[in-house]
Amino acid sequence: MTIFAFLFVLSILILIHEFGHFLTARKLGVRIERFSLGFGPVVFSLMGKETEYCLSLIPLGGYVKMAGENPREELRGESWEYRSQPIRNRFLIVLTGPLLNYLLGFFLFWLVFSTGYPTVTSRVGELLKDYPAEKAGIEKGDLILKIDQKSVKNWEELTEIIHQSRKESLDLLLKREDRIFLVTVFPRRETYTDLLGRKREISLIGIKPSEEFIKVKYPFLESGLLAGKKVFFLTRLTFLALARIISGHLSLRDSVSGPLGIFFITRWAAELGISTFLNLLAVLSVSLALFNILPIPVLDGGHFLFLFIEKIRKKPLSVKTQERITQMGMTFLILLMIFVFYNDLLRFQVIEKIIHFWRK
Repeated sequence: MTIFAFLFVLSILILIHEFGHFLTARKLGVRIERFSLGFGPVVFSLMGKETEYCLSLIPLGGYVKMAGENPREELRGESWEYRSQPIRNRFLIVLTGPLLNYLLGFFLFWLVFSTGYPTVTSRVGELLKDYPAEKAGIEKGDLILKIDQKSVKNWEELTEIIHQSRKESLDLLLKREDRIFLVTVFPRRETYTDLLGRKREISLIGIKPSEEFIKVKYPFLESGLLAGKKVFFLTRLTFLALARIISGHLSLRDSVSGPLGIFFITRWAAELGISTFLNLLAVLSVSLALFNILPIPVLDGGHFLFLFIEKIRKKPLSVKTQERITQMGMTFLILLMIFVFYNDLLRFQVIEKIIHFWRK
């Protein structure tokens, strides 16, 4: 199930991405010679009217081969050749791949919010010693219903209210068995490091969640609004993280994960159910779209870069220059993939698990 879920996730994301390039190219009259899911040797192929549809051996990617795309190919000057198209059209062909991934993420989030997704309840699972909650008489198993007259449905809402509060005291409405009562806690201000490596001061009362889940469901239109906010949050978080990695304020080791990491995360998501799995698919789809628009040769962003330079120069870079830049981009991506793979081996303790398996 895990392998299947992992391959299913990759296949969906790649298919949507490449279909974006394929659809726009066909719409603009560019001839597609090959549409491949995966790289390397072809396992299965089907020949259409003018396009070969392939399933290749290595499932970590895919590509659309367009006529006249290779800079070393001599153009015939035909409208169905990629490089014969105006810059605007080539830009649209490249753009539609990541754009469809971005839209897929948005619609999947919309689906998850509108059909319901599992989230941790506001029930107290553990109390930290000598923290305000313990001193106020809160007990394990108490269900927090309201904080300062604000209703809380889940742990995420609860922590957001508490962390952002700057009040000296908070009134919590609790349910303990059949009894509902009010307690007053005096939060403690502490500094912590957030996802972007920044120091933040938040309020804490010293409670941890239980393992109790509920399904939260929102109205259809509100779900669309929440999906938009989620996509915006991920986009902003991604670019802020990149900026902090480049500036040296955030560790690359703690910020990236590759196919191996996705494999383990997919297994966890598949075990928690379809809503969690779709939520993961949405996050990965948005992340893939954002990664692909980075101005690195080989990626879609690299093509944007070449098109921008061509627009400024009124002519494309020489074939040799494009190849050298592309080779540099490829080298960078290979080194990055090696680093990310090694990092995932350490993060998910893969080597230790393999050794433990063989010793059993």
